[in-house]
Amino acid sequence: MKKTLAVSTVALAAIAFAGAAQARDQIRMAGSSTVYPFATSVAEQFGKGGKFKTPVVESTGTGGGFKLFCSGVGPDFTDISNASRAIKQSEIDMCAKNGVGDIIELKFGYDGIVLANSKKHSRYTLSRKHVFMALAKTVPVNGKLVPNPYTTWNQIDASLPSEKIEVLGPPPTSGTRDAFLELVMEAGAETFPELKDLKKSDEKAFKAVFNSIREDGVYIDAGENDNLIVQKLESNPKALGIFGYSFLEQNADKIQGSIVDASEPTFENIAAGKYVVSRPLFIYAKKDHVGQIPGIKEYLAEFSSEKAWGPNGYLIDKGLIPMPDAERKEWAKKAAELAPLKK
Repeated sequence: MKKTLAVSTVALAAIAFAGAAQARDQIRMAGSSTVYPFATSVAEQFGKGGKFKTPVVESTGTGGGFKLFCSGVGPDFTDISNASRAIKQSEIDMCAKNGVGDIIELKFGYDGIVLANSKKHSRYTLSRKHVFMALAKTVPVNGKLVPNPYTTWNQIDASLPSEKIEVLGPPPTSGTRDAFLELVMEAGAETFPELKDLKKSDEKAFKAVFNSIREDGVYIDAGENDNLIVQKLESNPKALGIFGYSFLEQNADKIQGSIVDASEPTFENIAAGKYVVSRPLFIYAKKDHVGQIPGIKEYLAEFSSEKAWGPNGYLIDKGLIPMPDAERKEWAKKAAELAPLKK
């Protein structure tokens, strides 16, 4: 009975969409602030072709983008979701619950997460253990988890500057935050034997430790506007900001990326897999909207073209790290076939 009801809901949504197909003739997308400049660049190139209107792109954070994307089918809902991490099973389930059927996944390149500061101050050289100790809500001290006592970097390691710890970073809705927790905070937590043991005995408790960022003013939730973080770093040279490599690339005259675990955040290091804090980037499209909202298939084709994401493509100028040739070929084929994500 439940299965029949679910199928009927999807069918009704499709019928309603067909009846309102002419309500919108422009692609709408929302999501990651990191993907925003790439999606916008492709949208501008796409619009210049003259056949379709330039898509509307909003920066809401990855989580916020999926919330909009998964809310339903039809012209009142976004067509594409931009994401700086892969879609979660819980989000796929939310989509299905609201009648969003086949989802097309397109991985389009790589990005690094940087911890950067103003060039008016010396560059930071940090380990992921240092960053965990600086930002975790609770940390191990003498074998026990206690509220984070560290207020300056040199309290963590005498080799670090005697500067106040101040980090501006993304909010919980951000894919950059999700990736930062996994790639930096989790890795940093695992350097402590007691936390490594906790992971083996109680993975949920371990996750709560590395997922909990301190709330005493050391970590400042700077929202989804990465350009605003860059501006704040200029006015506060001792502070660090967390954002995607593309923003470092675009503001290289003002800010510098910290060396993390002996690796510098450069295009070459990220492309070679030598920079430890790197991640793939994605866009997701509703297959139900293809043919209903004009240009979705063609937009995906533009995004997955060599002139966009290739080694000499225009997205490289925006800071995108291209996928290897074979990987690009594989994902371009999926985009051309509108292959749905396997759930």
